[in-house]
Amino acid sequence: MSNFFQINPADNVQINLEDGHKYALKLIRAGENVIKYGFPIGHALTDIQAGEHVHVHNLKTNLRDDLQYAYNPQKSTLNIPPSNLKIKGYLRSNGDMGIRNELWIVPTVGCVNGQAQAIVNRVKAELDVAHLDDVRVYTHNYGCSQLGDDHLNTQKALAALAKHPNAGGVLVLSLGCENNQQADFKKVMGKWDEHRVRFLIAQDVEDEIETGFQLMKELVEYTRHDKRELPPLSLLKVGLKCGGSDGFSGITANPLVGRFSDWLIAQGGTAVLTEVPEMFGAETILMNRAKDKAVFDKTVSLINNFKAYFRKYDQPIYENPSPGNKAGGITTLEDKSLGCTQKGGSAEVVDVLEYAEPIRQTGLNLLNAPGNDLVAASALALSGCQIVLFTTGRGTPFGSFVPTMKIATNSRLYNFKQNWIDFNAGTLLEGKTMDELLAQFIDFVLEAVNGKFVKHEETGFKDLAIFKSGVTL
Repeated sequence: MSNFFQINPADNVQINLEDGHKYALKLIRAGENVIKYGFPIGHALTDIQAGEHVHVHNLKTNLRDDLQYAYNPQKSTLNIPPSNLKIKGYLRSNGDMGIRNELWIVPTVGCVNGQAQAIVNRVKAELDVAHLDDVRVYTHNYGCSQLGDDHLNTQKALAALAKHPNAGGVLVLSLGCENNQQADFKKVMGKWDEHRVRFLIAQDVEDEIETGFQLMKELVEYTRHDKRELPPLSLLKVGLKCGGSDGFSGITANPLVGRFSDWLIAQGGTAVLTEVPEMFGAETILMNRAKDKAVFDKTVSLINNFKAYFRKYDQPIYENPSPGNKAGGITTLEDKSLGCTQKGGSAEVVDVLEYAEPIRQTGLNLLNAPGNDLVAASALALSGCQIVLFTTGRGTPFGSFVPTMKIATNSRLYNFKQNWIDFNAGTLLEGKTMDELLAQFIDFVLEAVNGKFVKHEETGFKDLAIFKSGVTL
């Protein structure tokens, strides 16, 4: 196999399969567009000779702050047959499906993180919880001294966490004097299963650890009767995320996840794509896949509002990729975005969700959240995804509060970080066909859905990160 790969026939660069960096296929004049994935990823700063390395020293983004968009629908038909594969999940009273049965404490304010951990420690030490996949508290620093959108986002995020179907039982623990008052928080939650969600205000009882332990004990007993059933694939909701991308991300792991996304949607399921700043430069591809003008308009607002968010704080909109991305061969934001959005496959975009807003429609959804790995992965789960598919070329050990499957873009990373990485998409560079790998990947994902732990679940590295943008009092 050649050491170089041309992604699209229209490209004027090719990828070095050893390091993921770009090299000119022919002379590219100063000011001329550099083409990758069949689209411009910026323009040449100087004449670039055939065979010359194309990177930050001679390539600059074309992106500008404000763009005008027109809806040019490009409908796609997936033509993917129905599958007879089965999943096993926990059916909840509201019709949602969980793929784990866990017991959580959700603090409404960071002041009670310690008390919540003490309760969890007693539960693990004194109760039989072998039937549960995990028992833990999801700590955070918020719930007080916040205003406006930050306060509302915290409430929405914690309410979504408390109602997530991967939790068989939840104790919502409050202090009592915080801005995020429990009575107001319950209004944000709306309806919940009273058998599975309990509430406690620490300032209202003499010993909040003993009282909390007794409430958790009741939840342990209630969840003891939960069993996996055989729900339809259409109940599966998958989050799509990448982090530590490299020059192989848009060739291997992201297209693989895109093919899986299309397959799941063809079975009636749902995929959610986020990282709005990493849509910049590829946003028109998503806009033109909107199912109708209304969804197109929501996608335009999603993009423009996030640009306005950057400008509000006098930050450059296109200061992305990261140092790790550049070391891996990604030069401009267009370069990164055109690879990133491939995780969304080719299905039409059916809806656009605000932060922590629950999924309303099956199919491909876009979600308002930043590119930050912890915040974006949490946001996907808060909207109802039961699992996150996370592609990476550099590697990362973190996990969100739902299974977060790490998919390596290259075999070197997969072989080097076996304690982090779950699946290797790098075999696409070594002769395996996409169809072969997709079949393997579908089976691998469904094994995780059916209960097999991914790497970060084995290590216990799980986090919740809430999107914050404003002042702290």
